[in-house]
Amino acid sequence: SPSTSRQQNQPQGHYGLTSPISLAPPSDKDHIHTQQLIEAMKPFGVFEDQEELYHRTTVLGKLNNFVREWISELAESKNLPPSITEQVGGKIFTFGSYRLGVHTKGSSDIDALCVAPSHVERSDFFQSFFEKLKNLEEVKNLRAIEDAYVPVIKFEFDGIEIDLVFAKLSLPTVSDDLDLRDDSCLKSLDIRCIRSLNGSRVTDEILRLVPNLENFRLTLRAVKLWAKRRGVYSNIMGFLGGVSWAMLVARICQLYPNALASTLVNKFFLIFSRWDWPKPVLLKRLEESFLNLPVWDPRVNPSDRYHVMPIITPAYPQQNSTYNVSVSTRAVMVEEFLRGLEVTDEILKGKSDWSKLFEPLNFFQKYKHYIVLTASAFTEEHHLNWIGLVESKIRVLVGNLERNEFITIAHVQPQSFPGNKDLYKQSGYVSMWFLGLVFKKAESAIKTNVDLTHGIQSFTDTVYRQASALNILKEGMKIEATYVKRKQLHYFLPAGTLQKRKKQRVSDISQNNSGLQCKRSSLGESCSDGSKDRDSRTPSNSSSLNKISKLDISTAETERLYVFEVVECGMWFLIAWPNSKSQVSPTEMEATVALRTSGPPGGCTIPGYNTVCQLRTCFVQGQHKLSGTLITDPRSASPKQHYSPTSKVPRPPSPGECPQKAIDGEKARKGGARPRRRLSSKELPDSSSPVPTNSIRIIKRSIKLTLNG
Repeated sequence: SPSTSRQQNQPQGHYGLTSPISLAPPSDKDHIHTQQLIEAMKPFGVFEDQEELYHRTTVLGKLNNFVREWISELAESKNLPPSITEQVGGKIFTFGSYRLGVHTKGSSDIDALCVAPSHVERSDFFQSFFEKLKNLEEVKNLRAIEDAYVPVIKFEFDGIEIDLVFAKLSLPTVSDDLDLRDDSCLKSLDIRCIRSLNGSRVTDEILRLVPNLENFRLTLRAVKLWAKRRGVYSNIMGFLGGVSWAMLVARICQLYPNALASTLVNKFFLIFSRWDWPKPVLLKRLEESFLNLPVWDPRVNPSDRYHVMPIITPAYPQQNSTYNVSVSTRAVMVEEFLRGLEVTDEILKGKSDWSKLFEPLNFFQKYKHYIVLTASAFTEEHHLNWIGLVESKIRVLVGNLERNEFITIAHVQPQSFPGNKDLYKQSGYVSMWFLGLVFKKAESAIKTNVDLTHGIQSFTDTVYRQASALNILKEGMKIEATYVKRKQLHYFLPAGTLQKRKKQRVSDISQNNSGLQCKRSSLGESCSDGSKDRDSRTPSNSSSLNKISKLDISTAETERLYVFEVVECGMWFLIAWPNSKSQVSPTEMEATVALRTSGPPGGCTIPGYNTVCQLRTCFVQGQHKLSGTLITDPRSASPKQHYSPTSKVPRPPSPGECPQKAIDGEKARKGGARPRRRLSSKELPDSSSPVPTNSIRIIKRSIKLTLNG
């Protein structure tokens, strides 16, 4: 098991750009606190046992031999001279958490780099090597991602997950003693090979720039565990990834070269809670090279001036590893740094223990306002491709929301959740992400109308364009954004996820009569939802009505929205009338809702408890239609029923027929409006839509809300 060491590896001079802040040696109390830190981390599985470590080493050895065999066979197939074929070589390098020595027990994958000589092309790696891997019995879950920023083959080798990237050098052979830290190995390489090599080069340089590897590794384990528990570990979501956290810890080790992990963790929070962002964090001076590759330099590159939390990689070509960080995600991290400082101060004073540092963030109690983002697809394979793309673009949504003049913070929870099966019965496979919102406080008591339409639509357009470019856009792939309040989260998440609510919060939910009033922005559908929880299980067909309110939103210029509650049934309904009709009589309203609630066809009953009425408004070529879907409590076996609200009673729809189609057909027979034409497979519902020339249709609407002053 890990232990603290009194031996210091202090070199001549100092590490980093500046002199150390303190050279003080550790005290006996520091050793005690550090040992307590180790014990506090053990239950989280951050330390790997020797047996598992040996297994990883064995797997890497097998993979290295496999790569050398493949490269030799490829040389023979390309008719290279035997003198070269016998010594072409090839080598596997590791980087990331495994190379840093901070991989965790069981779950950590291994980031690996396949380095090949000049006769091996990238196409060979993704074709012949991929096929060779397929034939290995030990290899499972093999998949290639050739169009990624850093192209990669992912697979499991004898139970160990491996992410393997590729780089070929401008050398006829690759020897076992190859040193990738030499800049000359980058000569004449394409940008993808340079990116692949950079992972290994950066990791090795970080290890070279810290004064004590053991203290660095233990501190980094603690910081990574803390970041994951507090929801700020995710490069793709705009927080920091593993290499960025490693560089921050390395800088603290440079400033306190003789300190143990307990002190270094405390100093980590002290320094970076007070750091003058966007001042960059550097482990060494920026270097120039004869290769003239682009490097991070805000004096030369205007785009680099907009980075809000730059942490610069120490290996040439130096890059900012945190270009995904936004104003919101930086604010969230700084807030967590401040909390970490407060907690570790208490720990070092003996007023608390390390378990408090690793308490998880109660994200779903932190904010009053949330955006629920859902991505769905009909098949599991399509869903995996779809959520991977959506997840990689969520930071775009965060940036769009930040630019809204009324929003100060847009905080995304990196963890995704499976969709509620009762809310998304017809959507196939569904994943959800949650964003907490903080709005600016109104300067007066006047209500503020906030329009989130543009930011959300811009995000969804971006995702669909990218999906089209990658040729992964399939029928049934949808993105949907829903605004909800904190008390409405229980409609989307299981009780176990929200169980840390205060008693008062739980009581508020169980007795909530305000219902769910959410505005949904959808590619494929949109809705305005309402619900009212009832404990009664007695169905009722009464059409007794209670008008609740006219919603302070419009989903299009062509309609107004009203919400009604059917008291006995415990259901809410959304009714839309054309805006041209300035007044809607109570009789019309009652007739419309009575049609919706007079009882489902076929003698089916409507359960009168825990019922959500989900209504979807679809816009096709400037027109709209309304259809309703009853989503019942999972305990109910009652089937989903479909209705169509109109001010006049039409013929009932045929089985399986869209209700709006029945209405249009009725109008056509009476000499009214002609039946609406379906869009052709290449027709766009909106001139600004990014839909490719296939059968996918994207339908837009607005999402607005009103804030009280």
